[in-house]
This record gives sequence, structure tokens and C-alpha cells, in this order.
Amino acid sequence: MREWALQDAKARLSELVRLAMAHEPQEITLRGEPAVVVVSREEYDRMTQRGESLVEFMRRSPLYGADDVEFPHDTSLTREIEL
Repeated sequence: MREWALQDAKARLSELVRLAMAHEPQEITLRGEPAVVVVSREEYDRMTQRGESLVEFMRRSPLYGADDVEFPHDTSLTREIEL
């Protein structure tokens, strides 16, 4: 990731945008400290897209709706602890 001081980023904005669009995030610093990162719109959309919910994931399972699935239970005795 290339680092730009704010004043350099302002002076060379076209180059910064071109590099970000080429899928190379560009970091802009303010007073020597990291401030922001410029990324392409495609990369931003990829990073912010909503993921699939757990329910949606489970509904895609080949076992969804199967009535013959067995889940064995642990029948061992529990141990007593002093609280």
C-alpha cells in the first residue's frame, strides 16, 4: 500500500485515484499519522456487501428438511461442583 502525505495526495489526486482503481489501496497520512485509505469502488462494494445469515446458510444444507437426521445425546452423568 502506497502512503501519501495529505498535501501530496491533493496535488496528485488523479494519480492516487488511478492507483486505487487498479486495486492498490492508497493510504493518506495527516501530520505523519495514518488517516484514511482510498480504495476502488469495486473493492469498497466487496468489503461492505452483506454476508449470508446463518439461517440462509443452514437452509442451503443438503440436510434441510430431512426428518431422519439423528443427533446423539451425551448421556454421561454430570459432575457436581461446589459454587
